[in-house]
Amino acid sequence: MAEIRIHREHHLGLARARQIAWTWAEHVEQRFDMECTVIEGQHSDSVEFTRSGVSGTLVVAADHFELEARLGFLLGVFSQTIESEITKELDTLLSAEPGGKAPAKKSRRQKSQ
Repeated sequence: MAEIRIHREHHLGLARARQIAWTWAEHVEQRFDMECTVIEGQHSDSVEFTRSGVSGTLVVAADHFELEARLGFLLGVFSQTIESEITKELDTLLSAEPGGKAPAKKSRRQKSQ
């Protein structure tokens, strides 16, 4: 099973970060047939996403996004492509915002055994 982790820092605050996360969730629901559930918290939110062969969470905080995704065996073969698409989408959403930032930390892919 392949695992994808992406961390992006920003200075948007929680309210604007939530809006960006909802935009991202709507996009992956439509483009990748994901099912997304938003769980709002006082200091951060979680967007849980799933579909056959993929599950994960996007943590939305006032100063960062933290995405973790687990890919099943069949999709694990495409993990670099999937990671690249997720990274591109988050970076595009953040770069369009005042207070958004360029990539803060490089994403990393891990394989579980």
